[in-house]
Amino acid sequence: MGMKDQFQEKSEQWQNQARQKADQAREQAQGRGRRRDEDMDPSQREREREREREQEDRFDQDYDA
Repeated sequence: MGMKDQFQEKSEQWQNQARQKADQAREQAQGRGRRRDEDMDPSQREREREREREQEDRFDQDYDA
């Protein structure tokens, strides 16, 4: 196995590990969000959703600029 092959294999391993960690973090965040959402009363839930929409809009505006 040449150096190029070893490097490519290691790179693929790192990418797979990064994907797995990102997926795990996303699942954990969704789980926390769901539990927190269940604990809120309806008005708190609506305020939280509005805040999240505003954050997404700001991100989209920053990304478009």
